[in-house]
Amino acid sequence: QVQLVESGGGLVQAGVSLKLSCAASGRTFSTVVRAWFRQAPGKEREFVAAIRWSGGSTYYADSVKGRFTISRDNAKNTVYLQMNSLKPEDTAVYHCAARKPGGADISSPGTYDYWGQGTQVTVSS
Repeated sequence: QVQLVESGGGLVQAGVSLKLSCAASGRTFSTVVRAWFRQAPGKEREFVAAIRWSGGSTYYADSVKGRFTISRDNAKNTVYLQMNSLKPEDTAVYHCAARKPGGADISSPGTYDYWGQGTQVTVSS
């Protein structure tokens, strides 16, 4: 099993930055991709960004491209999401996810095996 714990959420004003962290523990060697998803009230879970643990290739949703950056710290087994120029529409619970080899669509939540509890990000206008 893999445990994921998010931190760094909060209430901020539009235009500012926020950095989320996702610390992993357990059988993390079994996972090859870490990602961030978000879910706003009444909406489906939405892909935000992903990173391949080996090689570091990154992927972004169009809605956050150029504003958000996903990165990793191998030594700390932690993934980060740097969020700049935040907008009210970025308000959501942000979840960290990890998956084992063999998954297809990297942006599909159904292909991920492990999930964190989430951290709330609220952006006021």
